[in-house]
Amino acid sequence: MKHKHVTFSKNIFIPVTNVCRNACGYCGFRARSLDDAYLISVKEFLTLIKTKGAATEALFTAGEKPELANFASFFKHKILDYGYSSLVEYTKELCKLAIKHGLLPHCNFGVLSREELNELRVMNASMGLMLETVAEVEAHKNSPGKIPAERLKMIEEAGKLKIPFTTGLLVGIGEKPVDHLRSLEAIKSLHDKYGHIQEVIVQPFIPKPFTPMWKKRPPSFEELKEVVRAASRILPDEIAIQVPPNLTSPKELIELGASDLGGISEKTIDYINPESPWPGEEELRKIVAPYELRERLPIYPRYIEKGWYSEEIRPLIEKYADEEGLRKRKR
Repeated sequence: MKHKHVTFSKNIFIPVTNVCRNACGYCGFRARSLDDAYLISVKEFLTLIKTKGAATEALFTAGEKPELANFASFFKHKILDYGYSSLVEYTKELCKLAIKHGLLPHCNFGVLSREELNELRVMNASMGLMLETVAEVEAHKNSPGKIPAERLKMIEEAGKLKIPFTTGLLVGIGEKPVDHLRSLEAIKSLHDKYGHIQEVIVQPFIPKPFTPMWKKRPPSFEELKEVVRAASRILPDEIAIQVPPNLTSPKELIELGASDLGGISEKTIDYINPESPWPGEEELRKIVAPYELRERLPIYPRYIEKGWYSEEIRPLIEKYADEEGLRKRKR
């Protein structure tokens, strides 16, 4: 065994808004019409988190830069109606409420500026941005936020700000095998410099109805295995390789070096992949055996040890983390 246990987190998945400036060829999350567009209200948000169960993480997702999207007028009207001027300002308040209700926030909002990252970092245990690929692919031709250099720049800024960070590859969107290696090398290079990458997700493309790539073949399991092998070879051991258990069969990937299953929710669906339900905790234990399944927080143990978190979330980390930096076991 390359690792003594396999980790996962329990979260509440919070889709803040589906208004997005990008129009990726594979995305089913983005609003396609005004009728589909939404911005979660505080009341809706509280309904989600008040049924949190055993979750410790509030996973905030949103369309990128909704103020520049097709339905920007809808978003701007809504955000002003709620009493805020921007997505970041509003989300910061939602993060405060999440913390108050015992949840550690993790925001993944697409490309953010250094100022926006700095604004959110104090209320977040960790943050994230999928690199997806360093290749320029047809699927991203209408997505200004998917320029690889822009995404790498944000990941670097997060490193400068000492934000524990999640990134990853989206496999099967038109990139070549060599691009997987180039993407992993780019992530390694940033981590070597700043030490802030806590996990790298290897996520397969899943075709979605009503998208340009609906008829495209998803990557084979063999392709995913090759990417996990490459990640295990290229990335430092301290970076976890994450494989989502609702999108693939994780056991063989764990044997190849994957060590984390990401977040699962007892209360909310995966709004990015709603057709793919999460397995429950007991099912995961059976799937990963003989590896031990351990629950973690959205901030990995070494960043707890380094103190890479704010005073605002310190009480929750002290409440939830054991001496190893993982989630305290149930008594």
